[in-house]
Amino acid sequence: MGVGTERHGGRLPWGDVLLSAIAAVSWALIGMAGTAALGLHLLEADSAGSLGPMTAAVVALGAGGSLSPSGDLSAFGLKGAETHTAVEIAPLGVGLVGALLLSWFFLRSLRASAVVLAPSELLARAGAVVALFVAMLGGLAWAGHDVVTIDGGALGLDELPGSGGGGLGVPGLGDLGDIGGLLPDRIGDLIGAKAAVGFTVDTAPTLLGGLGWSTGVLLIALLASRRTPLPRALDAVHRVVRPAVSALVGVLVVAVVAGLAAAAYAAIGDDHPRRIAGAALLGAPNGVWLGVPLGLFVPFDGRATGALTALLPDPLDRFLVGRPEQPVTLGRLAELDGRVWLLGVAAALVMLSAGVLTAVRTPVGARGGPGTAGGPRPYGLGVAGFAGRCALRLGVATALTLPLLAWLADVSVGASLSVLGLDALGAGVELHGRLGTALLLGAAWGAGAGAAGALLAWVSGAAGRQAAPLALGDPASGAGGPAYGPLGDAVGSGPYRPRAPYRPPDPGTNPYLRLPDSGARPPGDMYGAPTVPRPLDPPPRPRYRPDEDPPPPTRPAAPPTVHDDDTG
Repeated sequence: MGVGTERHGGRLPWGDVLLSAIAAVSWALIGMAGTAALGLHLLEADSAGSLGPMTAAVVALGAGGSLSPSGDLSAFGLKGAETHTAVEIAPLGVGLVGALLLSWFFLRSLRASAVVLAPSELLARAGAVVALFVAMLGGLAWAGHDVVTIDGGALGLDELPGSGGGGLGVPGLGDLGDIGGLLPDRIGDLIGAKAAVGFTVDTAPTLLGGLGWSTGVLLIALLASRRTPLPRALDAVHRVVRPAVSALVGVLVVAVVAGLAAAAYAAIGDDHPRRIAGAALLGAPNGVWLGVPLGLFVPFDGRATGALTALLPDPLDRFLVGRPEQPVTLGRLAELDGRVWLLGVAAALVMLSAGVLTAVRTPVGARGGPGTAGGPRPYGLGVAGFAGRCALRLGVATALTLPLLAWLADVSVGASLSVLGLDALGAGVELHGRLGTALLLGAAWGAGAGAAGALLAWVSGAAGRQAAPLALGDPASGAGGPAYGPLGDAVGSGPYRPRAPYRPPDPGTNPYLRLPDSGARPPGDMYGAPTVPRPLDPPPRPRYRPDEDPPPPTRPAAPPTVHDDDTG
């Protein structure tokens, strides 16, 4: 199908639709599985169980699924020991890899289809990808179950009273002795026992979560991709929505890359670099996307108990253990460590970068008719109107993005091992952001960053310079005429839309504008330019009268004939 065409009532290319969906889903799951397997191996999680089922379970968690861990401990005839574990945390590193691969292949198929898509084709391609992804998650739910063996000595059972031998001491009663070799010795024997903890991927919640995850990924990809065609009814999305959404998505991905670089730097001087690398692969977006809302003053409610507090960065772990009833805010964390204010500076720079990118990618105006001297007239409200448009669009986008980040960064992990009613190991971490506050703060931060970025881009002359052809209304996309920058020049100019010069013409730097010396040639004689030839003299007139016949054309004389007698 040619460029600039659209399918009208024709048959959909179902073969191409299915092949592109298979490619997108396959590469996404391959990337997610590879990231999960590598992260688990670096964390040495495969030493407790099979890597394959654990990888399937982590991929299901990364795609919006859920797990149901359970276990039973029985040793030396002691029954009734159960392990209760709850894990509600998504490895966003796995999910991010899958989202990038899935959206890249999906958008590539749309760009190769047509410049202007038919709504039926867009729905068919998106529906095929979502349906195939959910079906593949069903296979992961079938494969994601296993039993993990946990060493009893690693559970802290040796710290229980009487577990190290001797009698059981009770305050006020003294040493009660062995009590017939009952409970203390039994618990001591459990130190060398093995706890079998199983996990199973919940099929129905995983399928529903995968449906929502894949649909959300494709929707965000369509809103953030500035060069992917859309149906004609959605032309306004190119210039109104996509510049701001693409800027936000871009800076958040770059922030994750910066987090990975920081983890690599920390792993260089650490005693366990493999564990840091594995944790970064699985959870770098979790930490970065938790830090962005915290840096923008979004409060979180949380608590932490037991050994799982080691999973949290300092000083967040100290704050949750010491003051669990107070909300987590940037100011209260800074009371424990003043360097936390750098997190706020970094989050503000992220928003300012998003504002500048929004202004650079937002068209300043469009052709509004002839202007002065017959030239094109820029359409717009000047710098104030441009800043207002950028502030409004980025404010709305950030108001929806910041609660999403706070929701994705939610942490809920709990684990306990109870033996005959005795809590041998208890640990838990919960951290939940306040979504309503995040919505209001996102709108305020987005509006301020959009206005500031627009002013910076306007002053530097970069406003609208990187606007996509679809946002400019390129004629090849069937969406109107070109747009013009703040100086009135055509943005995205080419051979037939020359860009206005940055400075007035100067004969001192352009030899083709220099006049020759008045003494050498008459004033106004321009034939002294190095590449302009002088006029040629007219050809000589014939030497016969018009009433006479012209002389016959002369022919060159034939070369003399050489005979054999003349060769001597």
